[in-house]
Amino acid sequence: MQYVALIYDVEDRPQSPSEFEEMMGGYFAFNETARGQGALLGGEALEPSSTATTVRVRDGEVLLTDGPFAETREALGGFYLLECRDLDHAIELAAKIPGASTGCVEVRPVLHIPGDG
Repeated sequence: MQYVALIYDVEDRPQSPSEFEEMMGGYFAFNETARGQGALLGGEALEPSSTATTVRVRDGEVLLTDGPFAETREALGGFYLLECRDLDHAIELAAKIPGASTGCVEVRPVLHIPGDG
């Protein structure tokens, strides 16, 4: 089964260069662990939510809003696409993502739609 691990955290958390380096080392280690288990299908970090554009269509009109859909303290900062045996395996991996220790990681199964390539 495929799962998406959505990583949420406070965007403007102050970090020293050494703290940032340590955090990135944790992500590189997670990548190697997940890759070693054959679970890592992909993933990316995202630019800050201030760079987002929210798109809505209402009555045929395209409406754009700068920034994220909701004002919250924690924002989506990145994601992983994982191939896991089951939900327990996905949770086990998600707990190893460094963002889980400072923010949260939402684990969600990928919905496969029949007939969709």
